[in-house]
Amino acid sequence: MIYYNTLNLIGNTPLVKLPGENIYLKMEKFNPGGSVKDRAALGMIEDAEAKGYLNKNSIIVEPTSGNTGIALALIGRLKGYKVIIIMPETMSVERRNIIEAHGATLILTEGQKGMSGAIARASELLNSDKNYFMPDQFNNPANPRIHYDTTGQEIIKQLNDIDIFTAGVGSGGTISGVGKRLKEYNKNIIIAGAEPSKSPVLSGGSPSSHKIQGIGAGFIPGAYNGDFVDEIVTIADEEAIDAAVEVSAKIGMLIGISSGANVAAARKLAQKYGNNKKILTIAPDGGEKYLSVIKY
Repeated sequence: MIYYNTLNLIGNTPLVKLPGENIYLKMEKFNPGGSVKDRAALGMIEDAEAKGYLNKNSIIVEPTSGNTGIALALIGRLKGYKVIIIMPETMSVERRNIIEAHGATLILTEGQKGMSGAIARASELLNSDKNYFMPDQFNNPANPRIHYDTTGQEIIKQLNDIDIFTAGVGSGGTISGVGKRLKEYNKNIIIAGAEPSKSPVLSGGSPSSHKIQGIGAGFIPGAYNGDFVDEIVTIADEEAIDAAVEVSAKIGMLIGISSGANVAAARKLAQKYGNNKKILTIAPDGGEKYLSVIKY
């Protein structure tokens, strides 16, 4: 098959079944930017274009833990927009390098302030120039909408007898969009969010720093809709990293830390509800972006 536009490669990612387990991974590393965030970035940019928020002079500014930045940099370059990404300094060096390789300007903020610090810096920039546009993945309804329209529908086609869906909560877009689509398809499907045990905000706890890059922003995003989420599973840093390393060796493909968190959550749900239940989770990205952070 020949593709004449890289953006047409976004979506329709494959499922991989874990050997010996009733757990299926939707491998979002097969998107051109290497992560699930390609979907949200494309959805938000095209929504903004349709509403007239973007023009030839627009500069896209976004706070992100990394993958959304990569996706916006890639898509922005293809569509002719300048892109500025603001990211906590604690994110992996691979993410930083990839963002800059796609032509975006990168601004790093204090790691201890987490995503809140990056968001504050982005807001300062946004108010300084009328040409700046912030997609605002944490609050933009186009984020969960693209997962409702694409990711959720793909899952139904790929595994129509799914019992449980689980995903880590970063911006909240994936679990909210997919959760809504799956609940409409079958209200008995269990939707479970996953978050870092060190920053269990969705569980009523306090925000704190953690090592699961991509989830656990330290606040409840506006894009997150808990109406479609039945329960929350907390995952320790070590559980996420250990699962990422172990599963990468098992399936012969490197998966990222948040993917490891999702596998750990899926296994806890299997213990709770029974190994006969078909559980599908998202593998948001590959492990190639974390080689400086963990040893596979």
